[in-house]
Amino acid sequence: MEGQERKRFAIDLPNQAAALSLAGEAEANLRRISELTGAQLVLRGLQLHIDGKAQQLEQAAAVVELLRPQWIEGEFISAADLNTNLQALASGRGAEQRQLSQQVLARSQSGKLLRPRTLRQRNYVEAMQNHELTLALGPAGTGKTFLAVVQAVRCLQERRVERIVLTRPAVETAVDPHLRPLYDAFHSLLSPERTTALIDKGVIEVAPLAYMQGRTLADAFIILDEAQNTTCAQMQMLLTRLGENSRMVVAGDPSQVDLPHGQDSGLVEAAKLLENQEGIAICTLTAADVVRHPLVLEIVEVYANKRR
Repeated sequence: MEGQERKRFAIDLPNQAAALSLAGEAEANLRRISELTGAQLVLRGLQLHIDGKAQQLEQAAAVVELLRPQWIEGEFISAADLNTNLQALASGRGAEQRQLSQQVLARSQSGKLLRPRTLRQRNYVEAMQNHELTLALGPAGTGKTFLAVVQAVRCLQERRVERIVLTRPAVETAVDPHLRPLYDAFHSLLSPERTTALIDKGVIEVAPLAYMQGRTLADAFIILDEAQNTTCAQMQMLLTRLGENSRMVVAGDPSQVDLPHGQDSGLVEAAKLLENQEGIAICTLTAADVVRHPLVLEIVEVYANKRR
């Protein structure tokens, strides 16, 4: 039957680092692309050979090309990256995904280029860039907090703000283990030593939400993490702390509210009340934006279905 004949072509890779990046550990990436597209991918030296029917070839080659900005730099390509790019192709948004892969936000201490990895993550980044107040709602693993820290560090380095303020609904000490994700994000961008120095100087401030009462936060980038566990009164208090030349990001997962039974989440209420307010962006990330291990996506979806 026409169109069912198997064909083959090869893609030349520039160096060994690119080959290793695209193939993945023990060629796991190539096997995954084969599973998802039906094409057969074989790496021979610096040539990637793709074999399959016309549609399979087209889809496999499109995934490889979308990943080009990563493997050309020899970057690690995760299973989440593969899934994200395939989803973009399946939904007819391959061109947007290609533009997304070229949007570099920063370079980590290890040299990794940091980018938004899904289209909704890109919209979230643009919202933070263009709005003084951004609310980000979504499940674990969608990059809500990490991307906020990246944006905060960029603003600090470009001298658009003088300090960064990190807060959570309950923070007992500056070394509270719940703050570890925030510290990890700063360490990846600034190094542990630089982060500690900035905290000592007060350029990065870590404070319990209760300590925000009565303050006006000017020339600052404020991040409220785990915002789903704020009460409505706490949320109103924090939002009204926003001062001149400041930006604020409020991030949380409405499905993980730990408040006493019957008490409304300040994040959920704020998202409803502020939905149509000019100058405020409300970004909703979904399970499709989970960029951790693919099992995290499955776990998120299982629990989401349980709550329906």
